Amino acid sequence: MIIRQTLYAGLVTAALMGTAITGVQAQDTTSPAAAATENPNAPTPAPASATAQPTEEIAQPHPEMKAVLDALAELQAKPFHTLTVPEARNQASPADAARTVQRDQKIPSEPESLVETKDIAIPGPMGALPARVYMPPEPGEGPLPVIVYFHGGGWVVADINVYDATPRALAIGSGAMVISVDYRHAPEWKFPAAHDDAWTAYEWVVENIHTMNGDATRIAVAGESAGANLAANVALMAKEREATLPVHQLLVYPIAGSDTETASYLENAEAKPLGKADMEWFFQNALENPEQANDPRINLVGRDDLEGLPPATVITAQIDPLRTEGETYAKDLEAAGVQVNALQYDGVTHEFFGMAKVVPEAKEAVDAANADLTAAFAQ
Repeated sequence: MIIRQTLYAGLVTAALMGTAITGVQAQDTTSPAAAATENPNAPTPAPASATAQPTEEIAQPHPEMKAVLDALAELQAKPFHTLTVPEARNQASPADAARTVQRDQKIPSEPESLVETKDIAIPGPMGALPARVYMPPEPGEGPLPVIVYFHGGGWVVADINVYDATPRALAIGSGAMVISVDYRHAPEWKFPAAHDDAWTAYEWVVENIHTMNGDATRIAVAGESAGANLAANVALMAKEREATLPVHQLLVYPIAGSDTETASYLENAEAKPLGKADMEWFFQNALENPEQANDPRINLVGRDDLEGLPPATVITAQIDPLRTEGETYAKDLEAAGVQVNALQYDGVTHEFFGMAKVVPEAKEAVDAANADLTAAFAQ
């Protein structure tokens, strides 16, 4: 089912980093991504590509979304492609901007702030992966359904602290235990390090979640942006390896291709804080060489082995360079016989999903995702 969500009549700019609203701070220097903060050999900013010509006038954000973007501008966030990796990791994120708006509007942090969390370490061949467990407010006796969640950030920036709002909202709305997993970041660890870590984490959860009162037969995968790409790849790898399949995929504006000349890339080429040159900066830092952009784990829209995957909710934003590839991947899944609920929201940017406290479209999208997850867990 392909649905276009329109709450107002607007058309704007996009953002890629974290969107946590509750308990969010700047990049945690203990995360895998933070190692380069003081690395004098960190990659220099990618040169800006030639300005792409928009295919139509850039969309404008709805008022609530614009308030967040204005707050981000006041926090002096700069385009990624103009920064070094350490600078990009330490500047303000859309999460910080959303939290600023929430504070200025005196919006209470409950019930999200009432979600209990516990930090754990998931063992892996390259060392422990930091992870955070989010428990629903009223878990009952269990065993509980489980969501394995992967944060965004282009495989380069952000961490589980930046992407805190979405796991909280999913735990509340779906009644599931959410495991938010960090992974190795580029450029210190190039592709496919993050993908390897995502599979390591999922496999560990399948084998060990019963010790935490979780149900290994009811595990969903979820992610935003680069994390949605990881979630999609976990489902694909589970099928390929004949392992336990997730019962559902929640893919929020996924990186699903490497073509930076799609309609949405051209339409949003100069969008801030994520534009065409910024995505090229992420690819440059994440990949060993340009040829890896054609790897099927990156270029999901080029795959022909999608049959037999679990149902998917695919959420896209109008003001987002990644919109076209997200729509294409949803259509590819549907053509392969996969049950798909594809939802596009107008007037919002790439990172709107975690802003449910201050952006109405985000609240609607989160509610839709939780409804799909709840239904999947009830099968």
